[in-house]
Amino acid sequence: MQQVIHITKALADRNRVRILMALRQGELCLCQIVAMLALAPSTVSKHMSVLHHAGLVESRKDGRWMYFSLPGPEGPEAARGALDWLAAALAEDPEIAADSAALARVCCTPLEELAGCYRG
Repeated sequence: MQQVIHITKALADRNRVRILMALRQGELCLCQIVAMLALAPSTVSKHMSVLHHAGLVESRKDGRWMYFSLPGPEGPEAARGALDWLAAALAEDPEIAADSAALARVCCTPLEELAGCYRG
């Protein structure tokens, strides 16, 4: 039951739901998520921590870059079910569509130009 509680708490924030929907397009660097949401890096990092704790995202570090993705088939069943439900429930949501368009622009920008999220 504890995992379900963590998942529902994680889904109780608009920006975390937006992040999960963006990650449906594939793995993203933290700086790409920061640019898409136009939020402070520390805020996005906190959101990513909550999502990771709930099992809704996986992370990996590559040099200075931190990447996030949705869990694969080996991920928690409850998390996969929640992600499938979100995708179906928000398939036609205008905010998610706008995020998708913003993400397309962000993904065309070299990571080095977005690297401000890694500066102290």
